[in-house]
Amino acid sequence: MSFTHLHLHTEYSLLDGACRIADLPQRLHELGQKALAITDHGVMYGCIDFYKNLKKAGIKPIIGCEVYVAPRTRFDRNYELDSEARHLVLLCRDMEGYKNLSRIVSLAFTEGFYIKPRADLELLRRFSGGLIALSACVAGDIPRRILAGDYDGARRAALELRDIFGEENFYLELQDHGLREQAAVNAGILRLHEETGIPLVATNDVHYLRRGDSETQDILMCIQMNKTVDDPDRLRFGTDEFYVKSEDEMRSLFPNSPEAIDNTSLIAERCNVDFLFGE
Repeated sequence: MSFTHLHLHTEYSLLDGACRIADLPQRLHELGQKALAITDHGVMYGCIDFYKNLKKAGIKPIIGCEVYVAPRTRFDRNYELDSEARHLVLLCRDMEGYKNLSRIVSLAFTEGFYIKPRADLELLRRFSGGLIALSACVAGDIPRRILAGDYDGARRAALELRDIFGEENFYLELQDHGLREQAAVNAGILRLHEETGIPLVATNDVHYLRRGDSETQDILMCIQMNKTVDDPDRLRFGTDEFYVKSEDEMRSLFPNSPEAIDNTSLIAERCNVDFLFGE
């Protein structure tokens, strides 16, 4: 198996993801990719639709979610301290992982909801079985600490997540969409990898199928934020690199870390969730 996308947002990442599940198989066939993960923001309602569409097309579906993790606990609700949750990608290795991820996501809504559905480290510790965790985008806890100049804090956070999920099941995520802050994050991630031995994985934070779809996704974001396209103060992605890239494109982004590309297929091989319907 070659490169596998392990960080992807479908239309179920409402007004944020612009990857229509029905269109994904054709794009993957074009690129010769044999597996794909779904990691919608904080929700899992797209998983069955995704699973059925990919299975039908002969592509291996990997079930996951990009969860929001509360800065303190899921019960804390002080706007100044708790309004910005941290991202973390969780992928299911097996049915135990699927059940645990379902529990985490459900409790993030019923117990942790504050602006967004939020898990916390206690929940992750309790339901870590059967899951693989990736450190996520610049909104992840470790990248945030690196950008804030708190390398020691980033290292502590990385070691804690490795402790929660186990040595085989936690990866430091490298991303490059041409954003300035990602260069700083990647330098910190590579240092962490060298000092701790925590393995690397390369992802593209996929929000649309092709480069040309970036404008559509930008309009969705405007609707979500209740802003116009011309508003100078609105949230933008900044580049048009958040699409389903080929293996060659991904390898060219990380020429000095080929193992980060290779690890995507190793992770894909370890993720085997099969649903039985009609029973």
